[in-house]
Amino acid sequence: MAIGAFVDAPAAGSGGYSGRVTPFVVLTCIVAGSGGILFGYDLGISGGVTSMDSFLKTFFPEVYRHKQDSNVSNYCQFDSELLTVFTSSLYIAGLIATLFASFVTRRFGRRASMLIGGTVFIAGSAFGGAAVNVPMLLLNRILLGIGLGFTNQSIPLYLSEMAPPQYRGAINNGFELSISIGILIANILNYCVVKLAAGWGWRISLSMAAVPATFLTIGAIFLPETPSFIIQRDGDTDKARALLQKLRGTTSVQNELDDLVSASNLSRAARYPFRKIFKRKYRPQLAMVLLIPFFNQLTGINVMNFYAPVMFRTIGLKESASLLSSVVTRLCATFANIIAMLVVDRFGRRKLFLVGGIQMILSQLAVGAILAAEFKDNGLMDKDYAFLVLITMCVFVAGFAWSWGPLTFLVPTEICPLEIRSAGQSIVVAVVFLMTFVIGQTFLAVLCRIKSGTFFLFAAWICVMTLVVYLFLPETKKLPMEQMEQVWRRHWFWKKIVGEEGDKEEEEKERQEKKIDSPSS
Repeated sequence: MAIGAFVDAPAAGSGGYSGRVTPFVVLTCIVAGSGGILFGYDLGISGGVTSMDSFLKTFFPEVYRHKQDSNVSNYCQFDSELLTVFTSSLYIAGLIATLFASFVTRRFGRRASMLIGGTVFIAGSAFGGAAVNVPMLLLNRILLGIGLGFTNQSIPLYLSEMAPPQYRGAINNGFELSISIGILIANILNYCVVKLAAGWGWRISLSMAAVPATFLTIGAIFLPETPSFIIQRDGDTDKARALLQKLRGTTSVQNELDDLVSASNLSRAARYPFRKIFKRKYRPQLAMVLLIPFFNQLTGINVMNFYAPVMFRTIGLKESASLLSSVVTRLCATFANIIAMLVVDRFGRRKLFLVGGIQMILSQLAVGAILAAEFKDNGLMDKDYAFLVLITMCVFVAGFAWSWGPLTFLVPTEICPLEIRSAGQSIVVAVVFLMTFVIGQTFLAVLCRIKSGTFFLFAAWICVMTLVVYLFLPETKKLPMEQMEQVWRRHWFWKKIVGEEGDKEEEEKERQEKKIDSPSS
């Protein structure tokens, strides 16, 4: 990982903190961040196997017949309710699981959720490799979804709490890099196994998901808990201090420890984090943990992750060529992820959001225009235009990979105070899974009906979300998470809600609630 570039660099303290990025914090974050490979592997593998003829013949023969029928529109070849259920059932399971994961993460720790998620993911992989019918495939997807619900909820929290504030962006972005690496591994594996003459390459693809899950599960056994959770669980400041000193490479950790203790005291008083996050003082955080993952999915990125091989086959590339094209686009994304890790703490979150947004808008408009002009209902697209679509898609995924991809998991975890952090991250993951499910269920049907207009629709949504970031998201780089409240009090819009007037209104509301709850004399 590119995190290693920071190992030997002393880091001037942010918010009065001191220390540097030590090999110990890098190692722990690499092990934890590798859980992103699980999510990425699944995103990449599902689109690849659904483009394999042997897989379609076995489980989705109707889709295979549509592909062979020259009278079926190019835009409608893969339009199958059963196929979309296979692809997206995972995300409903993940949505439900992440709500339970919030309780586990808060009560038993971040490691506990990683262990549960990794173990369930291994079980799901076994059912995928051994599947002989559609119900077994769906059980595979449901178990994988449960596993991802736990890992995606806990890992970004773990990374943000272990990282020094001045490098929190780079280290947390390691999770998105792991997702990209997972997709890349899946794309390469799909490209290799599709050539197997026996036609069972898809079994290898589905069962190999157990490898990264086993690495995470074994690694999580040896990971330390975060200093925040140690203090939150049992108030053991000595143990937390010793861990902080090991993580930061210095004995001067008292300022950071004091902030963690203060945040933990507030967290203990918050008995119901899901209820508390709806209070007025947390209105900015609630808005962002809802909007950022919602907009993330409306970029159209999971169209690429799910259906890239399907799309490239649709526009005229053969089976192996379409899988190879997916490898190329993912290599571009992985390179962009590394760039994001290097620049996110220097240029900040807002600039990456805005630059990436503009890049994705132009890319989606270009793809829509090419398809509208050159890709008709029947017949194949000219190969030169097909490769032009591939190049434009590479520009698109690169724009996502250094902006909305990593920042969707980074920004919500760093803006939420400890007392609502687990609830906030659960909302993020739940919204990601819900919107991924919706996109997965509807994309092929929408593509069949409005054709190239689908990409113009995505471009319009990216315009909206880029404007929202410009107007309503303040910069959060290098600021300690325990001191994040001040950015909202200075923001032109949010200060009206969480400033002095908001505090007075919140205090009056709490007094009224106490009067109602207190027994009458």
